[in-house]
Amino acid sequence: MVNPAFESILQADRNHLWHPYTQMQDRPDPLVVTGAQGCSFTTSAGQTLLDGTASWWVAALGHRHPRLVAALTRQAGVLPHIVMAGNTTHGPAAELAERLIDIAPGKLNRVFYSDDGSTAVEVALKIAFQFFQQNGQPRRNRFVAFTGSFHGETIGAVSLGGVAVFHQRFAPLLFTCDRLPSPGEPDGDWEQAAQAMERHLSEHGEHIAAVVIEPLIQGAVGMWVHPPEYLRRLRAACDKAGCLLIADEVFVGYGRTGTFWACDGAGIAPDLLTTGKGFAGGMLPIAATLATEEVFAGFLGNHGSGRALYYGHSFYGNPLGTAVALETLKVFEEERVMAHVQKVTVPTLTQGLAAIAQHPKAHRPRQVGAMIAFDLDPPGTTSYLGDAGPQWAAACQQMGLYARPLGSAAYLVPPLVADKATLTRMTSIALDALDAIEG
Repeated sequence: MVNPAFESILQADRNHLWHPYTQMQDRPDPLVVTGAQGCSFTTSAGQTLLDGTASWWVAALGHRHPRLVAALTRQAGVLPHIVMAGNTTHGPAAELAERLIDIAPGKLNRVFYSDDGSTAVEVALKIAFQFFQQNGQPRRNRFVAFTGSFHGETIGAVSLGGVAVFHQRFAPLLFTCDRLPSPGEPDGDWEQAAQAMERHLSEHGEHIAAVVIEPLIQGAVGMWVHPPEYLRRLRAACDKAGCLLIADEVFVGYGRTGTFWACDGAGIAPDLLTTGKGFAGGMLPIAATLATEEVFAGFLGNHGSGRALYYGHSFYGNPLGTAVALETLKVFEEERVMAHVQKVTVPTLTQGLAAIAQHPKAHRPRQVGAMIAFDLDPPGTTSYLGDAGPQWAAACQQMGLYARPLGSAAYLVPPLVADKATLTRMTSIALDALDAIEG
């Protein structure tokens, strides 16, 4: 029963809003969310729901973390926005870049800001392409991506995408990329995928600008996972072929895989790295692309050389976003978030997944760090458009957990700061909700 006071919100939504990834013709009325705090949010119906998705994987520190709210408030009273193309800078953008580089893998040394994960990937693609075009290797004009990959919604990022239900309609608009078998395919063999990758880079490496991968977890396709060893072999193959490695850490970075960067867990360093989602603790839309000094140096020249990266966004390095992102890093360090993830989050989720795995309607259980997943359909029958996912999500909601499965792939990606009791409650509901699946 909807609170009458919120009926006008629902009516405006029905009449004018177009929701993402939603069939608007037959969807039920959405939840009217009235507030959020920590690991949960409240609705106009008076229900409190645990946020099992960290609100689309962004609320790494939970909702309304007081230090992030305070940082946003302080910055809004001083400098909410300033152009950064050319000869202006400001404190939060510069200090955030310095701190990012301090914790970045390998030799990453430059930071280019953008608006979200899609644009961070778009930046990386343009950097990689232009780098070779103007540094004596113009034949390197192809990109390598993987089956099941998802890198965002802009045309360049969609060109890399390997999830047919999202991408196939746009095929006439996209550039062609070399598509290799994913090391995380449910019915595949990562060793065979590694051999195929090594063979392809050996045979075609002179034409490849960069390989783009989601390290350890391919999220949107249904939480496909692969071992760190694959990434080590990919790094070695890229080095041998002379192409760049782009690590898309928009989802997997900032602690989600159990180390701060997924690349850290594999012991590799990319040439370009993208970050977003949890970058500003779920408070504001901001992202970044990190590059090595070697790549950056390939864009230097005099004013008339045309070698600059002629790319950017109106809100590049926005002071509000960078101030909150800077405070997010301070919270990670000073509140020892990664220690909590390793000592509490990971083992508690492991225990919960072990119980879920015993249920006959849970298939192919898997975990990487602070992410657990399982399929709701038997192997070989998984679907993005089936009924099992919505049935499970509806049952979760009735019991107090907000979940949004990826088709028939159910998962939990809780805020990294969730305590043991909250995590246990989430996994218990996820287990009980399996009984609601028909068939």
